[in-house]
Amino acid sequence: MAGAGLGFSSSLSAQSRATAGIMVRIPVPLLKRRKLKFAGLNEVFRIRVAGCGVSSTRLYNCGSCAAEERVSVDMERYKEAFGRRMAVAGLKPHHSIAVGVSGGPDSMALCLLTAAWKTDGPYAASQSDGYVDGLLAIIVDHRLRAESKEEAHIVSRRVSKMGIRCEIAECNWSDGKPKQGHLQEAARDMRYQIFQKVCIQHQIDVLLIAHHADDQAELLILRLSRGSGVLGLAGMAFASQLFSTSTVLHNEGSNNKGLLLVRPLLHFSKEDMYKICQASNQDWVEDPTNRSPAYARNRIRMSLGNLSSYTFQSEIQELISSCRKTRAYVDHMSNELIDQAVNIMDQGYAVIDLMVLSPSKVPDMCLSKFIALVLQFVSQKHRTVRGATSKRLLDYVRTFPCKTSFTVAGCYLCPSPGSRGTKLLVCCSVNCHLPSTIEVNNSDFDREQKQYPSMLDEIIAEGKSYVDQFVPDVVDVKFLDMTCQSVLAEAKRIGIISESTHNNITLLERNETKYFKPENKVHLEQEIIENPSTSASESELLHPGKACYFMDRFMVTWNERPLSYCSSLVIDHRTAAEVRYMAESDWLYLAKLARCKNLHDLVPQITDADTIKSLQSLKSIPVAARRSLPVLVNHEGILLTIPSIGFQCCPCLIVSCAFRPRLPLGGGHSSFL
Repeated sequence: MAGAGLGFSSSLSAQSRATAGIMVRIPVPLLKRRKLKFAGLNEVFRIRVAGCGVSSTRLYNCGSCAAEERVSVDMERYKEAFGRRMAVAGLKPHHSIAVGVSGGPDSMALCLLTAAWKTDGPYAASQSDGYVDGLLAIIVDHRLRAESKEEAHIVSRRVSKMGIRCEIAECNWSDGKPKQGHLQEAARDMRYQIFQKVCIQHQIDVLLIAHHADDQAELLILRLSRGSGVLGLAGMAFASQLFSTSTVLHNEGSNNKGLLLVRPLLHFSKEDMYKICQASNQDWVEDPTNRSPAYARNRIRMSLGNLSSYTFQSEIQELISSCRKTRAYVDHMSNELIDQAVNIMDQGYAVIDLMVLSPSKVPDMCLSKFIALVLQFVSQKHRTVRGATSKRLLDYVRTFPCKTSFTVAGCYLCPSPGSRGTKLLVCCSVNCHLPSTIEVNNSDFDREQKQYPSMLDEIIAEGKSYVDQFVPDVVDVKFLDMTCQSVLAEAKRIGIISESTHNNITLLERNETKYFKPENKVHLEQEIIENPSTSASESELLHPGKACYFMDRFMVTWNERPLSYCSSLVIDHRTAAEVRYMAESDWLYLAKLARCKNLHDLVPQITDADTIKSLQSLKSIPVAARRSLPVLVNHEGILLTIPSIGFQCCPCLIVSCAFRPRLPLGGGHSSFL
């Protein structure tokens, strides 16, 4: 699925058909790529050679003649293996599921297996109007070629014949079509955005993607050429959560559970994809962009095709498997550390207990992943800390007791007040670039949006219960704290890969590295030793009866009331309030109010005794953390409310604030079996 839907071949001729039963025709080049010993698929098919001949439906050149081979495919074994993978993910046939479809052999095979899994067995899903209930195929028309629309409809008709409902979604390139060098990356990002949007509309929690073992091998070479560490060399996750940027999911009374992304074919080969389609007499299309050497994955795929011996293929998969075990161990340890040493406050900042953490005793890879997850949660940034920045951060966290400050990845780190450096404060840095605020609803939003019951928690819990049984012990982890080059050397030393495979992988890596030109970026993440200055440049106007999702972390809601009847209010219906970060002048003003003996004379609007108490509660929030709290001011800059602590200038002004991060602590569910 490297091209995964960028477009379809203009040639839509039928593939070779079986003459009877499950006997199918397989081209000779595919037979040269012998099957891999994947778990549960050791005897998926049997091969017997029929000799040279001419196929009446399609020719495959073999020397001076055309050749075809017949392969007996045991589809039941494929279905059984697929069912086991779905069970590992915690999925059952009655669950609502979407499938990403490009029309190629990978996604068509996934459709075939998913439809069979949904309709077989005692717990099979029902069918209505000829379609399987709870199953939707999503076809993305990237609109990058003139014929893409017609081809998308052809694929839709083919999938519909399987009994699967289809929806075609078109890409809207509002900023113009992506440039050639970034085409595949931009198309992938757009594709997943559409997948999430369609799943939300249809109230679907699970999305299946047809990535397979050959894709993992390509990704290994690609990431080696980019200098990735062992966690990156582990490849794509079997199951993970995607969290939508849509603020609709963060409204009061709702939450952002995300979309569970499952890749059930990671233990199947590309050859398996062809055989599943041909055994089912299913046509597919080939994406012409998958043959273009302009893209890294295509170059790697063609190079790997020249090294398709059984030994090489099996050893490269064993290498990936060992990396996955390392990642599974690191993720498990990171989550353990989060449970033991991190406390998340309602105001959106974290406190790490360094005494409990004992950072000097934690392996570098586990500690780096742990602190990266905490920073990702506080900053709500999608990308985690990497490279030299990660090394500086690791050195900082290992220093005990903590005595200095550090700004990195959108976060400000410093010793927690009163802890004498035994606790580390992690809060959002208002000096770093942050996402803009988004107005998401009107006063009738809660009544218009219907909440639907979600089985995602149940699915994830069942998947985790299975995965937790197979977390490796540290003695079984081979590549802890190793660079990409040392991983290859260690894999050769302990016999995971042979000398020949090591040399071939190294050659592939070098060939691809020459194409890679890292961009010279200005790094804004720099170490500091003083408190950052306050920035109030990011702000948004908020009107009565509306809400905004402030900086990807706070849902600020202004409940509409008959304000015109309140003579003490400093704003009215015609005036919007500005939502911004708290400034130093704000808490200095509050400190003045707190010291005032006759507060009503100074600010006549303040009459609620609880408001005075809220001023005292501000003292319990560290100064560094106060800077990321949202406040509302009027057009004259007069402070109206600090909803996080309950301060308001008037009892008629009712504004609530809830910390609703888009990304959860820990980055969401992931399984690397």
